[in-house]
Amino acid sequence: MNRETSIPTTAHASRHALRALCPAAALLAVVLVLCSCKPAAVAPLPASPPNPPANSSDYVGSASCKECHAYAYGLWAGSHHAQAERLIQPDLDRAAFDPAREFKHGTQKSLLQWNTGQAEITSPSLSSPWETNAVARVIGEDPLRQYLIGFPGGRFQVQEAAFDPKANEWFNVFGNENRKPGEWGHWTGRGMNWNSMCAACHNTRVQKNYDEKTDSYQTTLKERTVSCEACHGPLKAHVDWEKQHRGSNEADPTFPRLTRRQTFDMCSSCHARRAELTGDFKPGDEFFDHFELTTVDTGDTFYPNGQNRDEDYEMSSFMGSKMQHAGLTCLDCHPRSLHMARLHGNELCLSCHSGGNPKAPVINPTEHSHHAASSKGNECAGCHMPQTVYMQRHSRHDHGFTIPDPLLTKKFGVPNACNRCHGDQSTDWSLKQVETWYGDKMQRPSRERAELIARARKGEDSAHSDLVKLLQAEPIPYWRAVAAGLLGNWLGEKEVAPALLRSLDDPDPMVRSASVRALAPMVADEAVSKALQQKLSDPLRNVRIAAAWSLRATLDMSSPAGKDLQRMLDFNADQPIGQLQLGAFHLSRNDAEAALTHLQKAVAWDTQSPPLRQNLAVGLSALGRTKEAVTQLEEAVRVAPKDAESHYQLALACSETGDLKRAETELATTVQLEPRHGRAWYNLGLAQNALGETEQAIKSLLRAESADPHDAGIPYARATILARLERNAEARAAANRALEIQPAFNDARTLLRILDAQGLKTEK
Repeated sequence: MNRETSIPTTAHASRHALRALCPAAALLAVVLVLCSCKPAAVAPLPASPPNPPANSSDYVGSASCKECHAYAYGLWAGSHHAQAERLIQPDLDRAAFDPAREFKHGTQKSLLQWNTGQAEITSPSLSSPWETNAVARVIGEDPLRQYLIGFPGGRFQVQEAAFDPKANEWFNVFGNENRKPGEWGHWTGRGMNWNSMCAACHNTRVQKNYDEKTDSYQTTLKERTVSCEACHGPLKAHVDWEKQHRGSNEADPTFPRLTRRQTFDMCSSCHARRAELTGDFKPGDEFFDHFELTTVDTGDTFYPNGQNRDEDYEMSSFMGSKMQHAGLTCLDCHPRSLHMARLHGNELCLSCHSGGNPKAPVINPTEHSHHAASSKGNECAGCHMPQTVYMQRHSRHDHGFTIPDPLLTKKFGVPNACNRCHGDQSTDWSLKQVETWYGDKMQRPSRERAELIARARKGEDSAHSDLVKLLQAEPIPYWRAVAAGLLGNWLGEKEVAPALLRSLDDPDPMVRSASVRALAPMVADEAVSKALQQKLSDPLRNVRIAAAWSLRATLDMSSPAGKDLQRMLDFNADQPIGQLQLGAFHLSRNDAEAALTHLQKAVAWDTQSPPLRQNLAVGLSALGRTKEAVTQLEEAVRVAPKDAESHYQLALACSETGDLKRAETELATTVQLEPRHGRAWYNLGLAQNALGETEQAIKSLLRAESADPHDAGIPYARATILARLERNAEARAAANRALEIQPAFNDARTLLRILDAQGLKTEK
């Protein structure tokens, strides 16, 4: 799964990186038909990454645990963890391929067959519209199995053809999407690359070992699948000690006993949507030394109340929950080695909520839910952990423990559990029910917080003051981090930067990191720069890297924080987003030639991403290759005609080439697509004025000022146009408005003096 979303960079993320599918969990139902096509020759099957011999390291393999821990081993052996990845096994897999089957998906089709003891999949690939590949390994078991295909350069790719063993059906992992060979998200593309997207969470102690020079992998692992040592850490010392002290009552001092927090971090390393910083997490390590957690932001990964909109990896929503803040961790509900809860139904919740935990209010499910005891509406998880089917078949519980709130559905489109069950009823019907049952209790802090975040996402000016209050007073660190991240859009407000500077000392690394990234655009400010430099020595790596990225233009790359940043950049260099980061890094250090190499590579690896082409255009412009920049932006507009930013960037590039009329057209399209794009309205006003369309220019600048009331340059531009039209009273008012926003705006003061002098001359 590509969970790169929160990497500390000002550059845009890849289009696919914002909604990437996890190859190991994607599913979709389709109708199967028998094949009538003749497959091509079978592509060679590269060797699988080896399982090193037991004495090659401190890892000894799960089989070493069986003798002493037979019961626990048996539980693990039947779990999803143990089945996370394996070799093809005829007794388990042949039925999926024999007899041969064919199914269609989009404009394409795939053939599945068993040939001379080997599972094969025939489908469109990079080199042929109909190519047969031998299956190397299987990822997952229930509710689906996916299949790895060996590629040159040490690569393994996850096929889009997936199998549901219970339904005995094949289906397309991408659903109705018609992804084509050459696209980042096609099964042959980097978005479905096992080495980068799947290996670390489906195996034990994986080292990706990517070589950027040859664009190849030498990926290694200690044991195939999620083994005992994947969670406990290396156990050779423990096994050796037990052999030497067999029968002793002495406790083994070598056994790696993880604390509750370390166990939580270990689970989070795979069950979180996050950005990779090192590729080197081990059980016992601190999560934020290796990852940056993806949180609610202005994107569409989450709803404003924290529910998952995109693929659910549990941990982000859980980190925002009252349950986690009260001290719950994974093992409180889930036993070791199993994916299921330790108790069934409401029994699990009532183990705390029937008086067994002083922090948990006592709840009678029937009275609380207003549903009969035997009904679905009486289930705690059904209301507070609603399930969403991701990739068509995989139902996952949201772990935010949110309150079902039809008002948030009505106002912001946030799903609520009431209408998930009562699909035949309206949102207003559900709202009436909960208001009748719970009354004023519905107006709870979590609702107010969700409403605030929704307002902030819309860019409402009034939101920033409440975000500052949230940053200062919210007890749950996750939501303080969300507030800090969103406040980056209001740096012009006088109370925002001081609040963010204070939160740089927050006890939680999520909040410190988010505050660093929010302040990054102000790095030229001496006080901000000094504060960010102090974060270069933060105890947690995620904060250090965020600070290093913010200061990258002048950062000493041989410093500890510089090495942290370089390590992160190198680790992610096998993906378009990583090349984009490298390009942005070199641009900030005035090395446009090096930047261009990385930006061109990013576009070549994901040709369908407008943001990548936008950044490539920036690199080309820096080298004076403006016409090539225009070509890239034209392609970005072609790929995504409704992407406002592509039209805006194209307008600026056209202006650089002197094509002002086309720039005006693209700017008009930008504001049509994004009416609150203040800079587009501003530039549209300037273009219209240059073309002699002064009245339209004044109207556009007024719209710009409405969209961005904190930019003194906008009313100043309007004042200069009005002054040339000799509408001096209006010009004076506009110039005074600029000075209200920025009292030290000398150009506005100069214009006022000129206007005043003209007024005196007229009076004489």
